Amino acid sequence: MALEFTTSCLKDSVDLLRFYKRLGDRAMAQVSDEALFVSIDAESNSIAIIVKHLAGNMRSRWTDFLTSDGEKPDRDRDSEFEAPPKTRAEVLALWESGWQLAFDALAPLTDADLSRTAYIRTEPHSVMQTIHRQLAHYSYHIGQIVFLSKHFAGPNWNALTIPRRKSAEFNAKVASGKASQR
Repeated sequence: MALEFTTSCLKDSVDLLRFYKRLGDRAMAQVSDEALFVSIDAESNSIAIIVKHLAGNMRSRWTDFLTSDGEKPDRDRDSEFEAPPKTRAEVLALWESGWQLAFDALAPLTDADLSRTAYIRTEPHSVMQTIHRQLAHYSYHIGQIVFLSKHFAGPNWNALTIPRRKSAEFNAKVASGKASQR
């Protein structure tokens, strides 16, 4: 993502959400179908479970955004950490549907909407707080997806950002305008 100067918190937030989605897309594309469902220990979540949780959160937060509480009464958060989807196609369908809800809810907003009130578990948040809360939550879990994907891809891993021992080369490209910083 090209770094673009902006004074719009909303635009920057949506751009960052798109950046993190792409990181997740690119990380999951590097693992085998089987690896999507592997937990590294009994207390850890597989990539598929993390995606299921993110999709559940996104459905709850972004469905009827600004007109209903962001924690929907039919959400069973605990079940998001059980019974993963069975196939890569199901994992990716959950991933895409969650992100679509988020981007569709954010698309009609303007910076003027950032001071409006949204509720999560009956607690009031400004729209800006809600977006930042979700951005932090999603980037946290996408970091887990990237970590697990890198682990399972092993030596076949292709760096998603600046590869190891390539910072000077990358900085030279940035200075010449041939690389993005984000």
